[in-house]
Amino acid sequence: MEERYVNVSRQPSGRRGAPSQRRQAPGPRRQAGSEGWDEPPRRRGRGGRSPAAAAVMGFYKVLVVISAIIVAAYLGFNAVVRAPEQKSPPPPAQTGNRTDPGGTTGAAGSTAGTAPERQLRKGVYNIFLAATDMEGYRTDIMMVLCYDTVEQRVGVVSIPRDTLVARDSGNPHLVYGKGGLDQRIADVSSMLGVPIDYYIKVNIKGFITLVDYLDGVDFYVPCDMNYDDPYQDLHIHYTEGMYHLNGQQAMEVARFRKNNGDGSGYSDIGRTETQQKLLIALAKKVLSWGNLTRINGFVEIFNQNVDTDLSMNDMLYFASQAIGLDPSAGVETATLPGRGDGVYRGYRYCYVLDQEETLALVNRLVNPYDRPLTLEDMNLAKADSYTG
Repeated sequence: MEERYVNVSRQPSGRRGAPSQRRQAPGPRRQAGSEGWDEPPRRRGRGGRSPAAAAVMGFYKVLVVISAIIVAAYLGFNAVVRAPEQKSPPPPAQTGNRTDPGGTTGAAGSTAGTAPERQLRKGVYNIFLAATDMEGYRTDIMMVLCYDTVEQRVGVVSIPRDTLVARDSGNPHLVYGKGGLDQRIADVSSMLGVPIDYYIKVNIKGFITLVDYLDGVDFYVPCDMNYDDPYQDLHIHYTEGMYHLNGQQAMEVARFRKNNGDGSGYSDIGRTETQQKLLIALAKKVLSWGNLTRINGFVEIFNQNVDTDLSMNDMLYFASQAIGLDPSAGVETATLPGRGDGVYRGYRYCYVLDQEETLALVNRLVNPYDRPLTLEDMNLAKADSYTG
């Protein structure tokens, strides 16, 4: 079962606006001697101002100075940090194992001249999330995260590593093939019909370090796990139930796919759902007030274990927006649906996406456009046959 959270739309008045949308300049400040808060204090009677009144006025002045500093810092932040660039849509040309119904299609995926071109919604970004395996070069975990900074909503779709990609040569499983991360991003963008603005790739050691830095995470292990792989020095043994996992344990739970012996388990689909739940649990801890003072440690972990094309400006902007995000209410996750017994050019056990259900999930969670996508906008490969 996929985990879903109800999307919550918040009014923009309670959230930091995009830096490019500057506030109107305040009106002219009142001059000394005019009627207002900075008017020179009038003399009291013969005894002058009382000590209590003087203390209150001194405290008030301190508050005014602090408020001025905060406002100046905020305006300075907005003047320096800009909203990140939204990338261009993927090219409309479709390839792969599906038939074009005919007609000349434009960028909108519709017959030219019959529909207006789609537009990207302002403030909506798609980020490719990847985690490498123990060897450090294969993208073992792949997700597309869509962050709507205006509505403060996040959608995440996990893409099984064995998803079928239409390739004329080579292994058609998504995780394999030449080109590394750049090619995986291009494959996913073409397959789902959405642009990928940025990427974040985390090595598995960074995941372990982050969990340990957060003093562990409370997590419900969804099933009995018994797996040993001496080659990878990987040993996973848990019974179903609630645990407080350290970094190593969280990594083991996230990587589990099947049990030794009888092979029972939940394969890639169950694993991706567990990974989604772990990410949400970690996000709640990272964004909690108690951990905001540990930002220097997060930055160090990030620098040592993360590869990304986000600039410092981009990261500051997203961090400022994420303060207004509630991970338990504004985040919805899902795994792209399909079946894992596809055969394509002789390659077996390809994960073939269910076209209609995939289209519905993409439109609900990671579509950055101002109108729904259609199957003609996507490039979903079909299997030659099935082993089931």
